[in-house]
Amino acid sequence: MRKSKLSLLIVVVSLLFAGCDSNLMQVEPTNEVTLDEKSSISQFELMEFQEMTDFSNLRQGDFTGRFLIISSGQNLPNNLESSIKSAGGEIVKTFPQIGVAVAVGHSADFLANARRIGGLEAVTPDIILQYTTEPENMGADLVAETSNAGANAIGTPFNYQDAFFDGFQWAPASINGPAAWDGGFTGEGVRVAVIDGGFHSVHQDLAPNLDIPSSFSTVPGFNFNEDTGTFWHGTHVAGIVAAAGLGVVGIAPEATIIGVKSLHNGSGAFEWILEGILRAATPQSEGGAGAQIINMSLGATIDYRNNWQDKEFRDLFRDLQKTYDRATRYANQNGVTVIASAGNGATNYDVSKELYKIPAQNQHVLSISSTGPTGWLLGNTNFSQPSYFTDHGKSLIDFAGPGGSAGLLVIDGFGGNCTLNGTFVSLTRPCWAFDMVFSTIRGTTNGSYGWAQGTSMSAPAAAGVAALIIQANGGQATPAQVRSRMLQSASDLGTPGQDEFYGFGYINAARAAGLNE
Repeated sequence: MRKSKLSLLIVVVSLLFAGCDSNLMQVEPTNEVTLDEKSSISQFELMEFQEMTDFSNLRQGDFTGRFLIISSGQNLPNNLESSIKSAGGEIVKTFPQIGVAVAVGHSADFLANARRIGGLEAVTPDIILQYTTEPENMGADLVAETSNAGANAIGTPFNYQDAFFDGFQWAPASINGPAAWDGGFTGEGVRVAVIDGGFHSVHQDLAPNLDIPSSFSTVPGFNFNEDTGTFWHGTHVAGIVAAAGLGVVGIAPEATIIGVKSLHNGSGAFEWILEGILRAATPQSEGGAGAQIINMSLGATIDYRNNWQDKEFRDLFRDLQKTYDRATRYANQNGVTVIASAGNGATNYDVSKELYKIPAQNQHVLSISSTGPTGWLLGNTNFSQPSYFTDHGKSLIDFAGPGGSAGLLVIDGFGGNCTLNGTFVSLTRPCWAFDMVFSTIRGTTNGSYGWAQGTSMSAPAAAGVAALIIQANGGQATPAQVRSRMLQSASDLGTPGQDEFYGFGYINAARAAGLNE
């Protein structure tokens, strides 16, 4: 019987909802898939599946029909193309920077044959995973429009106090963003790649800072500025990094954004994210996007210990871990700071040691947890309070940042309305909505904004701070220098020193840029 999914990988890979919860009113921030102990990858003939060609309706666990070919060393074998052909397959893409290639199989025994080729460490099937999720229904309560929503204001001078929704963003102020901007630090000239879903390229707050020629998509059949629905996770994340200040203000409001679409509707293949990292981290002089910072508000949680007895799973986990390590190591060697969301499973990784988070726990990646108030408009101004959903643990978290929290509703059960009187506009919404992070969304115009929560929102805040650090350092800084400055400047909250929720501290934009508060 023809099977359309690799069910082992469905049951052993827990979904990491690194972005917005699939339903912002749900109590449980993640969905866990029950482990079927009888499932085994060896039950399936991978070559029964055709190469995927329609990416418009991706499903968790779908096999793409492609294989990651991982060399034993950093270089691909010289005779790899002919060897793969003899094994019954074809090389369709290579990543020589890290010794990885992508192949398709044309015979039923391709996988077994390819695994016997000398000079290869592994041949691994690629699958579709859900890396982020978006609200099932944004609803009027979580959307706002500017009065000049049709504007495409490329080149408009930056003045954060003139933002239409001035007064609506607690997050930048919680990390002393305005003090950094007043001191002249806006991330100008620093290049930040956001690897995510689609980017609304004509949004009035993204267009001024978006490097369209350098932006790209690794999802077959879609441009970087395409996605589904009216939220667009990548658009929200990009605005947190570098919204230009017309409607809202990003942490680095004059940084350059490189939009990298490696997910579609929150789903994607390992190959797509891998290519996104490598192209973003490659210098422009070598044909790449020339990013100095990469933000990945995405991820997957793998339960490796409870499935370690299955050799196929064990090999798959090791292969994927090593492949991502090669990619993030390549970025680090090219001077690119890599930042990732820690995840929204409310899990202590110091206790749940059977779990591994990709890419947050890969080499040279800064993993960011989330904080947010519980009733900001009701008088709670503790913006550094850990969000109810944030994953944590010293083994996982490097720093904490503002990611928002709907805990007022989810934990406390309060659904009443509040009115926020901003500088230019007043809005009445559920009180818990204002506790989340307000940023750009696709919407129905070029000036749509919305609220969302998650470590997907805290990671780009840290990426924005990294951009300020690089600008303050003369426009260049190694990942080690960025991390060191972030550590020196962060607020030491929780347990003194490294803390399970805050890591090495709560990020501080002004101090990171070298300013005294």
